[in-house]
Amino acid sequence: MSSTFSGFSQQGLNFLQQVRIENDKEWFEENRHVYDREILTPFRALVEALSDSMLLIDPQFEIRPAIGKTLSRIHRDTRFSHDKSRYRSRMWLTFKRPSKDWKDAPVYFFELGPDMLRYGLGYYSANKHTMDLFRHTLSRQPDQFLEVAECCRAPFELVGESYKRLLVKEQDPEIATWYNRKSFAVMATDNQVEKLFSPALVDELVIGFQQLEPLYHWLMRVETMKQVDPADL
Repeated sequence: MSSTFSGFSQQGLNFLQQVRIENDKEWFEENRHVYDREILTPFRALVEALSDSMLLIDPQFEIRPAIGKTLSRIHRDTRFSHDKSRYRSRMWLTFKRPSKDWKDAPVYFFELGPDMLRYGLGYYSANKHTMDLFRHTLSRQPDQFLEVAECCRAPFELVGESYKRLLVKEQDPEIATWYNRKSFAVMATDNQVEKLFSPALVDELVIGFQQLEPLYHWLMRVETMKQVDPADL
């Protein structure tokens, strides 16, 4: 059954804050009802509220409001991590095409924590091949890309680790800031958590995600290049 998004709650944020402190299975199970009601339920409603607008950007987006589809898990996989805490104190949603290797494809995201929210578009962790293809598009069409990059104006900023040494000398600085990234995202970060308590959050996210649409389609061009023989590039 669908529901209307009316906002998150301070009780939900308090729960995430307590997750940081407790991070204990017994405590979590005792408070699971708070997680279900104050975190999971509004997240599902938010996905539903955004879905129609996101399908206008890409009709192939996964839009099912379910964990593992558009919603993150609060349980952490600690098998290969030095951090053995059981639970995350942040939750997020994503809009992406279904893929086994989604970490290496463009993803729209919205994330909240006890004292912040952020949203944007980018890669979770692009591999070298993906970034090489992206750099290829910059080399071939730098002016066209800079026109696309205009969509990344405020409230968004480009983030992501860069190589210490420039990959190309004497490159246009506006291109170089993108070209030298190991992976990247364009995101807006906000500490005004009161925004989370209002249904107006939907409008802010829709406007922001639509603003970034030109960049999304550029990155999807990179995805199609993965299917092309390198000799044909």
